[in-house]
Amino acid sequence: MNDQTDNQEPESAKDDWAAAMAEQAAAEGGAGETGVEAEAGDTATAAGQTLEAGSQPAPMEVLSSDQIPAGNEDANLELILDIPVTIAMEIGRTRISIRNLLQLNQGSVVELDRLAGEPMDVLVNGTLVAHGEVVVVNEKFGIRLTDVISPAERVQKLR
Repeated sequence: MNDQTDNQEPESAKDDWAAAMAEQAAAEGGAGETGVEAEAGDTATAAGQTLEAGSQPAPMEVLSSDQIPAGNEDANLELILDIPVTIAMEIGRTRISIRNLLQLNQGSVVELDRLAGEPMDVLVNGTLVAHGEVVVVNEKFGIRLTDVISPAERVQKLR
């Protein structure tokens, strides 16, 4: 093999690359901006497939929350109400080496990053949703929520 054939991509990879670049250019506001155009007769779609010449993808509207009819809210909410989620209460965390982890035995004390009396984190499927304090109800542990994280704050923490 010579150096020239080693660096060449298969023809199908070049077509996929050209379609992806045309799709990106179209999403950014115009196919001519990047200098890459799809082959004649092909139009790139969002799914990475091509359409025949003369056909166009169906227009898709992006709906904001105030455009959704009010009657659908109850129906949409009913779809998710029975989905199980995992709620966990986190007392605190720490980082230790594997050497120290292997030395732990009954009676060992592990220091956590929280102060005594500080609120616990309430996690739903691993996402912080509230803070609370431990309570005992009918000889079982529980948590009294002291602060619920707003959806806007949760989104802000994801960034």
